[in-house]
Amino acid sequence: MTEMELKPPPIPAHTWKIAAVTGAGAFMAMLDSTVANLAIESIRSDLESTLTLVQWVATGYLCALAVSLPTVGWLGKRFGYGRTWAGSLFAFVITSALCALAPGPLSLIVARVLQGLAGGIMVPTGQAIIGATAGKKELGRIMGLLGLVVALGPAIGPAVGGVLLEAASWRWLFWINVPLGIITLLAARGLVPAGEIDRNQFLDRRGFLLLSLGLPLLLYGTTETGASGVTVYTLGAMLLGVILAIAFTLHALRRKNPLIDLRLLRNRTFSLATLTTGLTGANMYGALLLLPLYFQVALEQSISQTGFWLLIMGLASALALPFGGTLTDRYGAGRISLAGALLLLLSSLPFLYSEILSTSVLFLALAMRGAGIALAQMPAMTAAYTAVTAEQMGDAATLVNITQRIGGAVGAICIVILLQQMVDWTDLSPHVWASGVLTLVSVLVVITASQLKSQSGG
Repeated sequence: MTEMELKPPPIPAHTWKIAAVTGAGAFMAMLDSTVANLAIESIRSDLESTLTLVQWVATGYLCALAVSLPTVGWLGKRFGYGRTWAGSLFAFVITSALCALAPGPLSLIVARVLQGLAGGIMVPTGQAIIGATAGKKELGRIMGLLGLVVALGPAIGPAVGGVLLEAASWRWLFWINVPLGIITLLAARGLVPAGEIDRNQFLDRRGFLLLSLGLPLLLYGTTETGASGVTVYTLGAMLLGVILAIAFTLHALRRKNPLIDLRLLRNRTFSLATLTTGLTGANMYGALLLLPLYFQVALEQSISQTGFWLLIMGLASALALPFGGTLTDRYGAGRISLAGALLLLLSSLPFLYSEILSTSVLFLALAMRGAGIALAQMPAMTAAYTAVTAEQMGDAATLVNITQRIGGAVGAICIVILLQQMVDWTDLSPHVWASGVLTLVSVLVVITASQLKSQSGG
């Protein structure tokens, strides 16, 4: 095959514009997932509240993201994905203003929950629009650039929040979304397709109740376990969340028009791709919990030095995303995802053999980890979306996003439990044992990515 035959076709400017507009909405939602965390103490002091209550400004937002995720497919089919995306962005702008105007902690928490509900719909509907608009040979490059934009949100969130907190009030963390959201809405007019309306789509109320309760309980339990350790409450929340999720699965497989069509998982390419994104999510969030402890405890480094090392990993991931998108369109998602998985595995090995690594080895390992995460996850997500039809795109985006969130939560909780159990071990560092868990997850990513390569033929 010649170079010209391998070269993917150019992407129309119209498609790039749609990706830029929907990417701007995703950027705002992901930015708000981290930027408010930095202001918790400022909010507590200004509103004269307690840390226990104000902490729900962050936790409530994350739980609300999970509540609204299951409705994406139904909303998109019922009202059109473009209309749903625009409506959720408008709601995000309004609720951001409500957060900025909140007179007390309870009103702020309520506004943040509403903001999270809007953000949980906006991100996957934007992905569904891109998946239905871009051609199969264009989606890799589009998702690479979109992934770069989304990845920048959590990466620069603390920096943006720090500047705003030093220069102005915490309220400006939310006011900033208002002009950005209005500009994005104006840019979307006449550009983002509204989508088709199907008035025969009815909400699966039982499925919604099961999953909208189960998923937040599961994520809340794992998140709070990561922050406070294993307790009766966190363990109970996780257990109840799992039970409700299983009940939803049984219900969805029996119902003709379920809230989310789990029958998509019978598509082997889609299921392998989705599983790969979940495992890379587990690896990524597990490492984000372990590495700061490693730097500050094992290496005795300061918070600023820890931030520098994590920035290396984040920048490597951001730089690899658009590059990986081009390679995905050219050589196939499975091949690039496997290469990323192998890179991720190699980056885990140095942490198994030594508790203290040299600066050069640490730099190389972190850069490889960042690039490996990007190259393993983004092509897998692309493969998931190219494996389904345009009509199935909403359910596909919902399943991919749910799997990523659950994978990340499970990865984090595994690391927390392991570190708690091994904190008294003296023969081997708990950091080395935890790194072994991440290495095992990396091996699983290699296995699923290699199966994805075999299944998709590239």
